[in-house]
Parts: sequence; C-alpha cells; structure tokens
Amino acid sequence: MLDGRYRVDARIAVGGMATVYRAVDTRLDRVLALKVMHPTLAADVSFVERFIREAKSVARLAHPNVVQVFDQGTDGPYVYLAMEYVAGCTLRDVLRERGALQPRAALDILEPVLAALGAAHRAGFVHRDMKPENVLIGDDGRVKVADFGLVRVVDTVTSTTGSVLGTVSYLAPEQIESGTADPRVDVYACGIVLYEMLTGDQPHYGDSPALVLYKHLHEDVPPPSALVPGLAFELDALVASATARNADIRPYDAVALLSQVLETRGSLDTDQLDAVPPQAITSGHGNAENLTSVIPRALSVPRPLPVNEDEPPVDGRRLNRTSRLGAVGAPPAPAPPSRRAARSPKRRAPLVILVAAVLLVLGVGAGVWYINSGQFTHVPAVLAQSEAQARERLKAAGLEATTTEAYSDTVARGAVISTDPDVSTRIRVNDTVTLTISLGPETVPVPQVTGLRLDKARALLKRTGLEPGRVTREFSEEVPRGSVISTSPDVGTERRAGSAVALVVSKGSPVEVSDVTGATLADAQAELEEAGLKVTVATGTVNSDEFEQGEVAVQSPEGGSEAEQGDTVTLTISKGPEMIEVPDVVGDSVDDAKAALEGAGFSVDEDRGLLGLFGDTVKKQSVDGGDTAAKGSTITITIR
Repeated sequence: MLDGRYRVDARIAVGGMATVYRAVDTRLDRVLALKVMHPTLAADVSFVERFIREAKSVARLAHPNVVQVFDQGTDGPYVYLAMEYVAGCTLRDVLRERGALQPRAALDILEPVLAALGAAHRAGFVHRDMKPENVLIGDDGRVKVADFGLVRVVDTVTSTTGSVLGTVSYLAPEQIESGTADPRVDVYACGIVLYEMLTGDQPHYGDSPALVLYKHLHEDVPPPSALVPGLAFELDALVASATARNADIRPYDAVALLSQVLETRGSLDTDQLDAVPPQAITSGHGNAENLTSVIPRALSVPRPLPVNEDEPPVDGRRLNRTSRLGAVGAPPAPAPPSRRAARSPKRRAPLVILVAAVLLVLGVGAGVWYINSGQFTHVPAVLAQSEAQARERLKAAGLEATTTEAYSDTVARGAVISTDPDVSTRIRVNDTVTLTISLGPETVPVPQVTGLRLDKARALLKRTGLEPGRVTREFSEEVPRGSVISTSPDVGTERRAGSAVALVVSKGSPVEVSDVTGATLADAQAELEEAGLKVTVATGTVNSDEFEQGEVAVQSPEGGSEAEQGDTVTLTISKGPEMIEVPDVVGDSVDDAKAALEGAGFSVDEDRGLLGLFGDTVKKQSVDGGDTAAKGSTITITIR
C-alpha cells in the first residue's frame, strides 16, 4: 500500500528513472498506473524536479491521446505519479512481434501520436523523448502518448554534465549539438518512428552510442524504400521531410507534420496503403479496425503556406515614377506673350534659363533613376508553375524565356524545377531567363542480374541508376553459392531511378547436419567436418542422465536440419549425471527414510521380504549413507 491509498498489484515496466506498477486507488476504486521514482534517485533534487514537472505538464494537456496524470505525491523515500492505466501494449511490443507494418497501420498509429504532440506543442511544451516505448496502444485500439518526463518549455536549452537527455536513436541533430529543444525535435523523432514502423528497423546503427550520434549529425536518414521495395515514393518524401538534418526545413511542429501525413494518406491508393512489407513477421496488422483514434479537426488543419506576391510591372513603375516627377517638378506654363515682352528680349532670358535648368535637373534625375533602377527588374516566382504560366509571368516582367529539361522526383511533369538566374535575382529588362522544366521521375528497367555474383549485381544496379536493397538467402540446387537467384521487382520492370531492388542470393546446395549426440567429441568433429561444416565446442559442460561423461549432449543446429556449407555447428559436452550425497537412513522409520531420500532427489524402492512385512525400521540401504549417487537414481531400503 503506497501513501495509505494505492494498493500495488503488479509491476508493469522498469526504466532508468522509475518503475511503473499497476495499482488500485482504494479511495475511488479504480485501476491506475503508478510511476515510482527509484529511491536512489529521489535524493537528487534535479531528478525530483523533473518528475514533478512531468505531472504538472501532462496535467495541463487535456487530450484523448495523452496519458492523463491524476495525482502526484511522496511516501517516505518514494516519489510517485498516479496516471491513467492503459490496458494493452506499446508500439515497441507491436514492432517486436510483427516486424514492419503496412503503411495504413503505420499512419493509423502516427496520426493520433501527432495529434497528442500537436496539443503539447500548441500548449508550449516539447516531449523530447518520443520513441516506440512511449506510444501505448490500448486493447480498444486507442493510441496514447506517455512519459512526458523529459518535457521542457519550447526553445529552452538543457545543460547536462557529459550527457544528452533522450534516447540516442531518436535524437535530432540540434539536440546533440546544442541541447536545443523546440517542437521540431519531436517531429524528427516521429520521422524516425515512422521509418521504423515501415521497415521494422532503425535507420542508424553503430558499435557505440557515440557512433549513432555521429550518424544523426552527418548522415541523412535513408529512404524506407531502400529496405522495402515498392514502397510508395510519397512515404519516402514524408520521412525525408520529418527527418531533415536542417531543422529549418522540417515541419515546424507536430500539427504541420500531421497535415503532411493526412495529405500523404490521401494521395495513396488502397494497394499502396495495404502493401505488406517483406520484413513483416505476420500479414495481419489490424490496420484501421483497432488502431484508429479520433483526431481533433482543429489539429488537422494545415498551416497556410506563404504566397509569393507578384512583382509590380516594370511599365507600371515607370508610369508612376513619371507621374510623380510630372506632378512635383513640371515647370509652370509660360505666360502668354505680350507686345511688351516681345519688345523686351532681355527680360525673357532669365525665364528661358530657369526653364532650361529645371529640364536639365529632371533629365539628369530620370537618367540616374534609369541607370540604377529603371532598366532592371527581378526574376518573378515561377517555381512549380506550368511552362505556359511561367512564360506569361516572365513576359509581364519584361523578360524573355528559354527552356531546358531535367528529371525530377518532386516536381510534377511539365512544371518549373528551377530558373537561371534564380528567383528574385536582379536582372536587366529584356534579358533571358532559362526555365528548367520537369520530365517527371526518371524511370529505368531492372537490369538482368540473375546468375551474377552479389558484388557484381550490386555494381550493375548502381550503374543503371537503381539501389541494391535487402538481401535474403535461399538454398538452390541450380544457382551457385553467392550468385543472384531472383530480384524484386522482376528483371525488366520499370522503376523510378534511385529505387531499391531486393536480391535473393543462393546459399548453394544444402548440407544435412548429422545427429552426433552420444558420440565422442573427436568422432562428432570428424563426421561434421567431412560434411563440409565447421565445429566449435561450447564453453562449459552440462549434466546429462542420458549421455556419459565426454559424450556430445547437445548440438546446434540439431541433427537432421539443413545448413549452408561452411556453417558452424556448436557442440556441448556432457559431464554425466549430477552426483549427490545419499542421506544415511538406517535405523529410521520407513516414512522418515523415504522423505529424506526423496527430498535429496532420489527414488525409493522398499525391500520387505518375509520378515519385513510388518516391520517399520530401515535395516539396510543399497547405497551407504555419505556415498554419492546419480540424482534421480533409485535407492533400495531393506525393512525388518
């Protein structure tokens, strides 16, 4: 009983900071989860502050996809949180059991997660430790985000002593470099989680956490289609957007990423959403029936994108400039001539000089303006527009257009990829702007690589413009060991350049593993090596009632299974049955003797003969007390 109120029933999970238990609130008679800080950490004020901050932060987030906090308190050395109990499993459990998920199931899980994080981001908080372990999936299909223990106010920087808070595999580059935590670190982590759901694997691995951190800083997350051939390009683009190493080009928070996710889902057809990845352990993923949760409409509205305003026409600027000059600096109309004036040319001279001076000033000003501004304009924003639209805008800006073509995975066929000079560049009127028009994605046929060695097949795929994908191995009687049996997709299939092609490589003819249990080590080793297998002996021995000391007791793989030539078979040697000391029961009653012998691990057989039919005292035992016998063997007691 904790704090006189919470009855602890079972332990659910153990983490580096706390242990989570299933408990019952005896006051309100409801099941909940208790998160109890490890007593060794309760003495550290900073940890306790983080723990209490989690309670306060989550308590402010009233959202159906956030695990709610009911209470926080202290009972002696125990600091605890009382939280909503979610009967079900974590996303990590799902990935461990099922491997990769179908795109529909992955998006069904990701959308409520982003809805929960979106509520946190709009409330001014960042989770900072998003990972599959913190995504709970209830038995009723509800998805909830848990463990806001690393939550921080947006734009704060956390100082640590030689460590970075959060889980290494999901840290954004800016968290590693400076400790900065804004909503985009959660966006990055969600991109990694999406990659893991689609492929069943994490994008970055290393022999040490430092190497994983280095890869986050210096290597882009690879496209999921490199491991999942045929995966929709839109999903590659979604992962690339969320995991961009430059935080400035990521979605600015979870709400923006949720908008992209919904847009991506809408662009995929049923076959693309329900495609089963090769890494899936089972084909049934439960998709929408038990993974869909309600997403508040307010959180799914995409943030409007900035609109490039049209540049004012060059001619319009000239007219406005001219009209202003005319209004301000136009000379006054000369007075009507008179006879007196005509008779006095000397009096007209100052007026003529004044008019000439004004005209000179206007001319010089207009010339300076034209030299510095009037003969220039800017390249208007025409990216992603059709060629016709782009030409029309350039014409309106007083510019000529010429075109070139290039392939593009991101810009629709016939639309502008780029301009030369770049958009907004200052350029002379009537100059020419080169428009690069998209030919759409480049496609290439899968080359003929069957029968080639794996290294040569990979090289040929790269030369063709494709990427070598996942490699699986199968036995083959026809294809030599190490050569390609088949590809996925098949040879000749048109694929987008840069797509991955999975390869099936031959393991050669299978070798049947002989059953060598019961043989001596020398005999077993000779028989296996003669079949083309390698042998290793396990460290340590095992007791065995079946095999004598020195004989092979266990082998892996087992006898009768198939192996690849050159595979290793591990042998474990028997040290015979376990020998234990026999209790001395002579003189004891029959019941006491049987209890002592059976308690020591022996079976008991009674020998009463004719004289012992009515006796109850042990006169003799088949193995003397103090000697040893094999555990489980039978000890005969003689009764007189």
